[in-house]
Amino acid sequence: MGNADAVIAILRNGHDSLAESVSGFSDDDLSRPSGAAEWDVSQVLSHLGSGAEIFETRLRAAVENTEYPGPDLNQGIWDSWNAMTRRERADGFLRANGSLIALYESLDAPTRDKLHINMGFLPEPVDVATSARLRLSEFALHSWDVTVAFDETATLPSDAAAALLHAKPDMLAWVGRTDALEGRTAVIHVTTSDPDSVFALRLQAPVSVEFDVPEQSEGTLRLPAEAWLRLVAGRLADRYTPVSVTTTGATDLDLLRRVFPGY
Repeated sequence: MGNADAVIAILRNGHDSLAESVSGFSDDDLSRPSGAAEWDVSQVLSHLGSGAEIFETRLRAAVENTEYPGPDLNQGIWDSWNAMTRRERADGFLRANGSLIALYESLDAPTRDKLHINMGFLPEPVDVATSARLRLSEFALHSWDVTVAFDETATLPSDAAAALLHAKPDMLAWVGRTDALEGRTAVIHVTTSDPDSVFALRLQAPVSVEFDVPEQSEGTLRLPAEAWLRLVAGRLADRYTPVSVTTTGATDLDLLRRVFPGY
């Protein structure tokens, strides 16, 4: 199974799992505070649904070889979803995300190998696998925002974590806030599990990950891969941190949370 095939299959699994929960949500469930600051569950579903519409527009433009409408379309989609009731957002998410995944699944093998998609915010079009991973990153993290509203021990699915760990494009420099370092620099030796990986987190401008790990570091960080992904996405507050996360030396989780405040 090709790279794009695997990611599309993970998207399908994630959608089916979340859709089963969303289909049973009451109005009170939709109004619960989510894992995303200042959003209730319905607003997270609105973000996922509007994002699915935007992704599908980009993907369809590439498939049909037409010009992508540009950023003005995005604002219109967001405005439409923001005006919905909580129930409309939930129902709209089920429809829009299901439609996007069905379009990914409809691509034949040659198209999955050769198609390139204009994402609108990257310097050049990306292949289907990269497009699907970008959507998976958004979907997996915001699905967690929904599920953690009902279970504070919720984690990212292991198949999504494996597909996203060290995936391209590397957005770490974009999400890292180096002003939080206040001029300090450090190298943190990071070890993840499920899947296993070892790398160096360089806290400097810009923040980066390197696989040429130096023998000496200022500290160590051991954690599940899914927790690493949540950390750099601003979703590893104290109450959401697994007991398996350990640090030594100068590693300061509170500092890392400030460097990675979320998006």
